[in-house]
Amino acid sequence: MTAWRQAIELSIGDADLAALRAIARSRTEPAIRVERARMLLAYRENPSFFAVGQAVGVHHQTVQRCVERAVAHGPLAALDDRPRSGKEPTITAEAKAWLVSLACRKAKELGYPHELWTTRLLARHAREHGPAEGHPCLAKLVQGTVCKILNEQEIKPHKVRYYLERRDPEFQQKMAEVLCVYREVKLIKETAAAAKQEPSDAVAILSYDEKPGIQAIANTAPDLPPEPGRHATFARDHEYKRHGTVSLLAGIDLLTGQVHALVRDRHRSREFIEFLNMLDAVYPAVTAIKIILDNHSAHVSQETKAWLAARPEGRFRFVFTPKHGSWLNLVEGFFAKAARSVLRHIRVSSKHELKQRIMEFIHDLNRDPVIHRWHYQLDTAL
Repeated sequence: MTAWRQAIELSIGDADLAALRAIARSRTEPAIRVERARMLLAYRENPSFFAVGQAVGVHHQTVQRCVERAVAHGPLAALDDRPRSGKEPTITAEAKAWLVSLACRKAKELGYPHELWTTRLLARHAREHGPAEGHPCLAKLVQGTVCKILNEQEIKPHKVRYYLERRDPEFQQKMAEVLCVYREVKLIKETAAAAKQEPSDAVAILSYDEKPGIQAIANTAPDLPPEPGRHATFARDHEYKRHGTVSLLAGIDLLTGQVHALVRDRHRSREFIEFLNMLDAVYPAVTAIKIILDNHSAHVSQETKAWLAARPEGRFRFVFTPKHGSWLNLVEGFFAKAARSVLRHIRVSSKHELKQRIMEFIHDLNRDPVIHRWHYQLDTAL
């Protein structure tokens, strides 16, 4: 006759009890851990293997093994499977290290036409050359095993993540100069707000840049509008006709939000000087115009310098962003907005129409100007 199963005394501390309750309610923990946590909590309330098994929906022997592990190793340790011997690994640690070191090199360095490894190519190379390097266990290496070994080391030799090397030795100094201009804008606005008046016309501060290569693309077939019950979006033929490109030259007045813009076929020194002439005509003669811009050749050319030299002293002052520091220029946000809202799906019949529609977009913005503000790293300005 089978002996009657004796109840096992299970002691659970407060910390473990709180952890078990959290795991039992969790929706992200593995199901087996949630189930075992419920077993232990139910057994704590009613120390009966049969009753707990029926409540949780498992065999009573499963409950007994879980409780025995909790008594022997602790309640939280009982939630995980005990380690098993398993099959001895056939790929040695040295072979894995050799494979990882191989993955950290470029495939082209070993005579392949590929720039980077693919896992299939890496597995083939390891099979062909691993035994000769003292790793016979790699003779039958397959692609899936390569992926597992690389994932263990968090190595992804088939991917590229870009970074930006700072090549401007005066990056910090130039960045501080730009941030000081943004701080000046903030102080001017705060002073005007305290006096309950508009900023004076003593100074105008603009953020300027060019957006070249805006394509004038025409449809070869008409767009089909959305139709309820058939298709929800506009339908457009894949073929198109290209009429060329235009460049948008734009500057945002950081005190008023006004956008000054030109759309031209190119963005050489003569177009930049045309933009400066426009600013010279827009602002009063007593206004000092300060412009934040990058180091494009048109901004520092002999033609531009000669034009500036002919202006009254103090009329224009350029503040250059550092090389690879275009993110410091507020006008880049305006260009991103234009690309998303107007230029992304635009279709025109000619370059002239494209220029007109871009300028209509600028005029529409200037009806209700948005004052752009810079906040990031402003406190670091010297």
